[in-house]
Amino acid sequence: MNLAEPTPDPGLIGVTGATGGVGGRVARRLAAAGARQRLVVRDLTRAPDLPGAEAVQASYEDLPGMRQALAEVDTLLLVSASEHPDRVALHRTAVDAAVVTGVTRVVYLSFLAAAADATFTFARDHWHTEQYLRGTGLPCTFLRDSLYQDVLPYFPDRAGVIRGPAGDGRFAPVARDDVAAVAATVLLAGDGRHDGQSYDLTGPELLTMAAVAAELSRATGRDISYHPETLPEAYESRARFGAPEWEVTGWVTSYAAIAAGELDLLADDVARVTGRPPTRFADYLAAGA
Repeated sequence: MNLAEPTPDPGLIGVTGATGGVGGRVARRLAAAGARQRLVVRDLTRAPDLPGAEAVQASYEDLPGMRQALAEVDTLLLVSASEHPDRVALHRTAVDAAVVTGVTRVVYLSFLAAAADATFTFARDHWHTEQYLRGTGLPCTFLRDSLYQDVLPYFPDRAGVIRGPAGDGRFAPVARDDVAAVAATVLLAGDGRHDGQSYDLTGPELLTMAAVAAELSRATGRDISYHPETLPEAYESRARFGAPEWEVTGWVTSYAAIAAGELDLLADDVARVTGRPPTRFADYLAAGA
């Protein structure tokens, strides 16, 4: 089966996180395809103005608001909440609202190698959310993204050094445009072909953090390098931000998961679903990122 070929009308699509980096891209793709969609946002003043789209205000912690926002929605894109000490509880509230209002299908933006014992602590949140969604009996599709190419240019500090305990581990960062293309394709499919599927969304090549630094150097003309920290060094270097412990642990363990080999995976799901290959990191940078 060609996963990218046209399918029956999916009905009204609900898009959460429509003001964000992935949700906004998905909403624009759906609008270009002529889909009917409802944008669920925390701030109506930031909602994109798109043909065929209406915007409603609601947040994951507000069950009555989410119920109202999802009324008559057929298919829901559930973009994971921002970093939070109890992000799973926020996701459960949104899922409960979807169940009560009669949403018939959920597409959840998850993370690569999500597991109960994942090294990356935020990946554990995604696993628990996936399990909760499975328990509802709703048809679901999980989009398990690798780290985003789009955030890597922000990794170097002012001295041009990427610091973290990633060692020589490899990962295949994916462009948010590619994630949005997969999400839009899945959301527009009204025939159930993606139900029950988990798609691993990666870029086309495995990179070390040193290779990321080299690509950033070529693209920017700056001298950017990678300094592999130990775990204690990583916690110490981030203490100056004054962030809560759970958040710092998430930052540090994202690198540690790379060192542990948990993100050392190349998948062809972007190409299988969209019909086109994923973006190389060098090409993403060359495009002006």
